[in-house]
Amino acid sequence: METHAATRSMEFRHLRYFIALAEELHFGRAAERLGLTQPPLSVAIQQLEASVGARLFDRDSKGVRLTPAGQAFRASAQGLLDRAEDACALAREVQAGEVGRLRLGFVGSTLFNGLSAWLQAFQTDHPKVEVVVVELNSQDQIDALLGEELDLGLVHTDRLPPALASQPLYTEPFLACLPASHPLAARDEIPLAALSDQPFILFSRKGSPDYHARIVEICRQHGFYPRLQHEGRHWLSVVSLVSQGLGVSIVPAAFQRAGIQGAVFRPLAEDIEGSAVFAAWRADSEGVLRRKLLAAREAR
Repeated sequence: METHAATRSMEFRHLRYFIALAEELHFGRAAERLGLTQPPLSVAIQQLEASVGARLFDRDSKGVRLTPAGQAFRASAQGLLDRAEDACALAREVQAGEVGRLRLGFVGSTLFNGLSAWLQAFQTDHPKVEVVVVELNSQDQIDALLGEELDLGLVHTDRLPPALASQPLYTEPFLACLPASHPLAARDEIPLAALSDQPFILFSRKGSPDYHARIVEICRQHGFYPRLQHEGRHWLSVVSLVSQGLGVSIVPAAFQRAGIQGAVFRPLAEDIEGSAVFAAWRADSEGVLRRKLLAAREAR
């Protein structure tokens, strides 16, 4: 029991002192290398030998030599020091945001607004950071952030629970989305009133209540409520349903770059507030990697 208690009292400085003396085999030179005087080094070596329970050095008029026990101890001591230094270096890199794992949620529109280029630029500058991305609608991202399953979300709303914080990233126009065969598709721009009697395909109320309500409110402000025909949980699903002639929609401009055949996009004749995307995260999270990722986007 005494030996175990003594071993627990061993300090890493003792190992550093031991390695220096094992390499120099001279107390004076080892002490100078360590920035010590010789007496504290001698005391530390004695303390280490007491902790180990074995004599590590022979000292006589001929000099200093490692004992067989000291030779056996040297390799393990060096390994411990190396691992300790690696652990310290890793901790410093994690604190600095150079190493780690970031879980990022995103809504589909961000795919067509530079998300890939943003992430590639960040990974080039931070090769030791693993970024895990998952597409989720805004409400699912909010739930995942609250459940600590995401570190950062890219969402279509800033109406968030008190536990979450946010910042605006960008705003883009809304466009009318029509089947290519639709009579209105020939127009250069679409008055909202022209859509009043059309079957609408909207983003799911459950998937993003705020966004669903936003489209309904845009229509209401221009004299009608949309005649809801279908709902989709992802914007690409909405555009795909439009492309198949099942209705019309109002969507963020990014989706005109999605390349979905059979759907056309036209500016709205009215000047309406655009579609905003926000970064969201837990307000109580430290977020070094989050801040670095957002800074990388601002630098582009």
